[in-house]
Amino acid sequence: MHVIARKGWEIPESLATPESVFLNRRALLTGAGAIGAGAMLAPGAAFAQKADPSAHLYPVPRNENFKLDRALTPEDVNARYNNFYEFGTTKNIAAAAQRLQIRPWTIKIDGLVEKEREIGIDDLLKVVQLEERLYRMRCVEAWSMTVPWSGFAMKQLVDLAKPASGAKFIRIETFMDPKIAPGQRQVWYPWPYVDGCTIEEARNDLAFMVTGAYGKPLGNQFGAPLRVHMPWKYGFKAVKSIRRITFTNERPVSFWEKAQASEYGFWANVNPAIAHPRWSQATEEVLGEGRRVPTLIWNGYGEFVADMYKGMEGEKLFI
Repeated sequence: MHVIARKGWEIPESLATPESVFLNRRALLTGAGAIGAGAMLAPGAAFAQKADPSAHLYPVPRNENFKLDRALTPEDVNARYNNFYEFGTTKNIAAAAQRLQIRPWTIKIDGLVEKEREIGIDDLLKVVQLEERLYRMRCVEAWSMTVPWSGFAMKQLVDLAKPASGAKFIRIETFMDPKIAPGQRQVWYPWPYVDGCTIEEARNDLAFMVTGAYGKPLGNQFGAPLRVHMPWKYGFKAVKSIRRITFTNERPVSFWEKAQASEYGFWANVNPAIAHPRWSQATEEVLGEGRRVPTLIWNGYGEFVADMYKGMEGEKLFI
């Protein structure tokens, strides 16, 4: 008899967040306050996407080791509620994000690696193993969603880069094009968007490079054609529309550290007991469900990540 040992991140597929919820949180939140129900988007309304040459690769096989304990966020909710400051500081940036041309698209891999290189996104997709994972996402703004991400394990990227023994960190940088991204014309932000992680974090089984969602290529507003997701960290660590990945022996200074070091640090591990200076992290609003629930330490993934941070009590671990 074959016995399957379930891990702590796993939940029944029937509880995954519906595709239509994933795409818009702003409409739901503002619906509770400034706008009435009549201004809400119709259920199931998805944002039109341009043809993507990788579309034939999706949907990809689901990795059944990664499941959820909540319903999937519907796509039409998620697709219209997005943080993407390159295109504006509100959540309804989906239309503006369509200006981003995702082909041709190359990613530079440099720094302390065996050989620096640039690789096109479609060439990258040919040398990695794509899969779907159901993951939670917790924003530092105290809302959350659950998403069927497609992509590949981040440790595949590390193996592809062949970092030198002295490489301890990975610095990840988004695109820079103020002509099409109006947010990048705002001089008070330290563009381009940069964040990073340790090599150890990147090799963790949960760390994921995202190329798609809801069984199709990633929409522009989600960070097409390539973004990061580490489900135990706050969402601002998830760099979108990645252009450069640098292996280094120095800890990167992230976009939000530069912009507001008193509120945001490098580690950004989810902890309900450590409040943001301006609001509590004890609970979160579940996107598309209109309810608040207690936030879990490490976003519920502590069994698999907490050991990486032992002995770091003096660090600004969480925000």
